[in-house]
Amino acid sequence: MSRPRSKPRIRRLRWWLLIHQLPPQPLYLRAKIRQRLSRVGAVALKNSVYVLPSREECLEDFDWIAEEAAAGGGEAHVCAAEFPDARTDAALVARFRAERDADYKGLARELAAAAGGDPAERIARARKRLEEIRNIDFFGASAGRDVAARLARLEKRPPSSKSAAGGSMKRASLVGKTWATRRGIKVDRIASAWLVRRFVDRKARFRFIDPEEPARPRELRFDMVGGDFTHEADRCTFETLLAHAGLRDPALAEVAEIVHDIDVKDGKFGRPEAAGVEQLLNGLILANPEDEARLERGLVFFDELHQSFRKRHPLAKEVSK
Repeated sequence: MSRPRSKPRIRRLRWWLLIHQLPPQPLYLRAKIRQRLSRVGAVALKNSVYVLPSREECLEDFDWIAEEAAAGGGEAHVCAAEFPDARTDAALVARFRAERDADYKGLARELAAAAGGDPAERIARARKRLEEIRNIDFFGASAGRDVAARLARLEKRPPSSKSAAGGSMKRASLVGKTWATRRGIKVDRIASAWLVRRFVDRKARFRFIDPEEPARPRELRFDMVGGDFTHEADRCTFETLLAHAGLRDPALAEVAEIVHDIDVKDGKFGRPEAAGVEQLLNGLILANPEDEARLERGLVFFDELHQSFRKRHPLAKEVSK
């Protein structure tokens, strides 16, 4: 007599759950935790229960958020979960895809609405946003392919001759000058000097002075009160120089965002690399009390930081010329 065949076990998806409870005060804590959860791509099961797929990086994200909740006076627990009903898994996957589809479509609308702006800057922002969405697109939302293809077409377009000529004229007016700034150079001044030496005038000379010292002929002052190039509106000096020189390099735009977040400290771009870059620069500054030595080390540092972004932007070499 044959034994009845057992039903094949349906493989269930595994998930991480974050269960938290936050105090009524401080008010900003709820907004902060909600923003963190959104940034890592978590989906809400209930108001205080969020889910992510069972991946190592997702567990790390939840652990960090749980620590932040506890540090603010709340409670948070992270646990593994497996739902017995396959329909629950399917519904969750569909929700993850729907939320990422909405993100991708939002990016597509931004690209279309900004069609008349600076193409290099627009592409850099869009590429950054696309990478952020991809990092939390755990189940391959279909809209991602469309926006990636649209961005790829934009990246293949050569910069207009008018824009290239305008940038060349602006840079030409900055060549052959001595660049002066305050003593004790730090992130914005080091980065600005690197930008000048690498992309404006490879023979540029620098002076580190007392702000009260009178200006010399054929001298440009930067990151100083009353200087030729300094903070404008919410832009740091590096951003001001980048705009004035007409440099259309998406990799440079990423460096500019990091320098801004470190120097201005307003969290405008929310660059995750900013804290690490700042720590390394602090070590460079402490190890090199003389400005000349700081600049020499800083040139190498920013060369390597810029290079790390160029692989994301295959046309960066061409557009920066």
